[in-house]
Amino acid sequence: MTFSRKVSCPYCGAADRVPAERWSDELECSQCGRALFASRPLELTEQDFDEQVGAGELPVLVDFWASWCGPCKAMAPAFEKAAQTLESRVRFAKLNTDDAQSVAQKYGIRSIPTMILFQGGQEVARHSGAMMAGDIEQWVDDQLAEPAA
Repeated sequence: MTFSRKVSCPYCGAADRVPAERWSDELECSQCGRALFASRPLELTEQDFDEQVGAGELPVLVDFWASWCGPCKAMAPAFEKAAQTLESRVRFAKLNTDDAQSVAQKYGIRSIPTMILFQGGQEVARHSGAMMAGDIEQWVDDQLAEPAA
């Protein structure tokens, strides 16, 4: 039996079931025809945050940041690089906390950058502080690893 995963389109919200053997392909949405993976983080807003974070079966890693934050600016290229590497397994997204203060307050963001990993719309892990791309990838892999029996 082939394992598949439901992937929600970041543009129109349609859900496509994607078999495991196609995860590395350049996939298009069956409804709008746009790329299911853009090789860069999604830009979230207050209006679409809950929908994007809770949609599909892919975990979502959100970088809470601000334009005035030096460490946020320094981490941005690393976050984008990690998104390119892990995009078929994890949806990467960014949320500007200045533009989405209610979401930042809801999740108790006290320092930035802060990354929160969501599965099924629920927070499963959190890291505050800038990281390099390899460290982001390792942290995500560690969080998603199956617990030892």
